[in-house]
Amino acid sequence: MYVIVDIQGQQFKVEQDQKLFVHRINADQGAEVEFEKVMLVDNDGVVTVGAPLVEGAKVVVEVLSHVKGDKVLVFKKKRRKGYRKLNGHRQQFSEVRVKSIVA
Repeated sequence: MYVIVDIQGQQFKVEQDQKLFVHRINADQGAEVEFEKVMLVDNDGVVTVGAPLVEGAKVVVEVLSHVKGDKVLVFKKKRRKGYRKLNGHRQQFSEVRVKSIVA
């Protein structure tokens, strides 16, 4: 069984006990969070597609930790003008584990 769920504007295909990294969630470590924006449910070949959401379906996840992603360097340059700018960015992520899928 898997579902496609919208978590903070991103769509994820999730299954039971799967770990994934999502954009940072404002929840404490070890807390449970529910996401109710389920768009598709596949229950052993029986597919239910929402229009736009599947009613009564939700995904319960547990927040395992908050981490930072890899550094991304943003380099800007204009040739022959002497303009160079280097900027770094590290995205904040939350590692979550899918505890249960209610469909």
